[in-house]
Amino acid sequence: MHGRCNLACTYCYLYEGPDTTWRTRPAGASAAVLERTAHRIAEHVRAHALPALSLVLHGGEPLLAGAGNLARFTALVRDRAPYDCTVHAVAQTNATLLTAARLAVLADAGVRVGVSLDGGTSAHNTRRVDRAGRPSWPAAERGARLLAERFPEAYAGILTVVDPTVDPVRTYESLLELRPPALDLLLPHGNWSALPPRLADGGYGEWLCAVFDRWWSAGRRQTRVRLFEACVALLLGRPARKESLGLWPFDAVVVETDGSIEQVDALKSAYDGAAYTGLDVFRHTFDQALRHPAVTARQSGVRALADQCLACPLLEVCGGGHYAHRYRAGHGFRNPSVYCTDLQRFIRHVARRLAEATVVTGVHGEGGIQ
Repeated sequence: MHGRCNLACTYCYLYEGPDTTWRTRPAGASAAVLERTAHRIAEHVRAHALPALSLVLHGGEPLLAGAGNLARFTALVRDRAPYDCTVHAVAQTNATLLTAARLAVLADAGVRVGVSLDGGTSAHNTRRVDRAGRPSWPAAERGARLLAERFPEAYAGILTVVDPTVDPVRTYESLLELRPPALDLLLPHGNWSALPPRLADGGYGEWLCAVFDRWWSAGRRQTRVRLFEACVALLLGRPARKESLGLWPFDAVVVETDGSIEQVDALKSAYDGAAYTGLDVFRHTFDQALRHPAVTARQSGVRALADQCLACPLLEVCGGGHYAHRYRAGHGFRNPSVYCTDLQRFIRHVARRLAEATVVTGVHGEGGIQ
């Protein structure tokens, strides 16, 4: 929705990373781009008789486009899509621009709001600063609390990037104070040619294990943690739609502000132009995007994985990790995740906790899992 941001987070993979394509694109999506995008979405829904779709209003900072513009585009997509297709719309924001008036516009339009934070205190968010180097936390906290207290029905949750240098349990508990209905815990985007900070310490896996134990042992579900729920589901042989775990096929594309159709922007952390497809909403359908070789590669499941992954007993749970984290310059993406060790530590830990909590009983020779 908007290709610029009002913050200058020091670790941002989009504006501080290797990809520079954002510099040549317009700041905001034009009415023509939005109109054509809505048309392409409806076209795709009809072609595949989709009962639902996920519409993520992203940036940059999407609220720079205006809450009214986000609401109008969502209404346009719903109007164009068949009546029996449910459009789940969410705006992902840094929360600094959230006001009661803007939240009312989004809530009335049926747009849920997700918030990106590094934790629930100012100390956790020291790297999230504005263009003048000023802290973003005071404004972000006001916005997040306003969302939780006055518009809980529109609250989608919080997205947090794992930082192994901060206390995991305190970080989690600080986020709970903002009353999110769900948390997304993401590993920082890195790869074999641009290693994540402190990777050798093994701290990412230990961090996730510590938070999992706090979440698992709470006695009640204080919030959903999508990574944890996905891992448990996969260990139990159930499907889970999580880009960072499992073998569920890639099922999203990005429409940029100029109408370009690209792969998900996490790939931009690998190299300049990594998400490029050469397609756009004016000349191409989303089915054409699905047939693009790079997109096809991401949908090929185990065929896209390295030999080391294919021989791993955790294959169906790990799924090779996030696609962007497998990149190595000169070797492409057919590599284990740069977080392979951390993911193994985390998955095995969850499996142990699940086994400890599982009681197998037998009645007349038949067993059941309780």
